Amino acid sequence: MSSNREIVAEAFAAWAAGTAHVSEIFAPDMRWEIVGRSAASGTYDSTQQFVDQVLRPFGARFSADKPFRPVEIRSVYADDERSTVVVVWDGEGTTIAGTSYRNTYAWFMTLRDGKVVDGTAFYDSIAFNELWETVTPAS
Repeated sequence: MSSNREIVAEAFAAWAAGTAHVSEIFAPDMRWEIVGRSAASGTYDSTQQFVDQVLRPFGARFSADKPFRPVEIRSVYADDERSTVVVVWDGEGTTIAGTSYRNTYAWFMTLRDGKVVDGTAFYDSIAFNELWETVTPAS
């Protein structure tokens, strides 16, 4: 069995390569919190809620040719005692409006049986809000 660190690192590598999305390692009953005061800040009580309210509308703001993906994984830290993995990463994509979006994220993820059951995200809310408010998602 792979370590939690390996599971998360492999998921991010596949997402960066465009062969999978990181949500594949999310447990259905995952709880996700976006800290701060961005348009998406809050707590999501399931993967489906997080996908429907954040990930899907976020992804719909990007072009199919240059979707949002991790472009640099700065570090991956693992706390095996707490089953937690922290990823600090930069993501980038081209919006359907033709603008670029880039942001730096810190994701704290607790895993159980190889799936993320709890996550907390930190990022530049000003950059996020600018994207959220100025680019209408494709339908």
